[in-house]
Amino acid sequence: MRIMNKESNSDHAIAGAISGFFTRFTCQPLDVVKIRFQLQVEPIKKYHISKYQSISQAFWLILKEERIFALWKGHVPAQLLSISYGAGQFYSYNVLMTFSNKNSILNEWKNLKNFLIGASAGSIATIVSFPFDTIRTRLIAQSSNDKVYKGIIHLCSVILRQESPKVFFAGLSPTLIQIAPHSGLHFLFYNFLTDTYKKYFKETNISFYNSLISGGMSGLMAKTIVYPMDLARKRLQIQGFKDGRKGFGKFFECKGLIDCFRVTIRDEGAKGLFKGLFPSQLKAALTTALHFTFYEQALLFLKEIL
Repeated sequence: MRIMNKESNSDHAIAGAISGFFTRFTCQPLDVVKIRFQLQVEPIKKYHISKYQSISQAFWLILKEERIFALWKGHVPAQLLSISYGAGQFYSYNVLMTFSNKNSILNEWKNLKNFLIGASAGSIATIVSFPFDTIRTRLIAQSSNDKVYKGIIHLCSVILRQESPKVFFAGLSPTLIQIAPHSGLHFLFYNFLTDTYKKYFKETNISFYNSLISGGMSGLMAKTIVYPMDLARKRLQIQGFKDGRKGFGKFFECKGLIDCFRVTIRDEGAKGLFKGLFPSQLKAALTTALHFTFYEQALLFLKEIL
């Protein structure tokens, strides 16, 4: 990650927001399929009674039953999530990195510093953007044929009226447990891989291809390591939303993070903790590659026009 003194903190926030917007628009269909897999209790297998049986079958079934726009279901709150998360993550990363560079305690352990600052930046961005994550998860989770929510405003009013404001932060604990190492690993792997790429190809700056390849690999590795926490987060976010899940099979019910893991392993086996892993890996590799690439390119663009 390039940290330049000539760039203000606001430049990093704007570049992060731009990156979040374009990355989300490109990868939203994979996110929809991933979430559908995560929320399905039945096995993801061909020739089974489960609704979704493979990536290609899931895409085709969503297109058939709900039409193409369903692949961008929950896109508006997802964009709000991505923009706020991207801005918060890169802004806080730059602030924390600038501060740490003035204090030589961690400078001797470069990889550890990248991990800790990345983890902190991811945690801050998650807290700021988390309500949008809950909103888009519920919009994606509901069937187009049995809608409970008519839109973002209606969804928020129903939650506030029938449930509790705390629902907007349902699943925050497992998310933070997941996102801290996830974001830390993102920046650790990305910085390590970009430095390795530069040495191998004798480059001085991070090129477009370097950012794309290093971002994709870092996203794939980080997502695989922390995936069970991502699955638990999605399942916790739909608790109390049974009516909106008609037609999707058995509804998953649990009482908290530990119970979520217990029920998942009991009913679906240890493999259940990795349900939807493959589309998630595809999404993570593509998302992270685009996230860092759009960010780097946006920084260059801002540097030229400002």
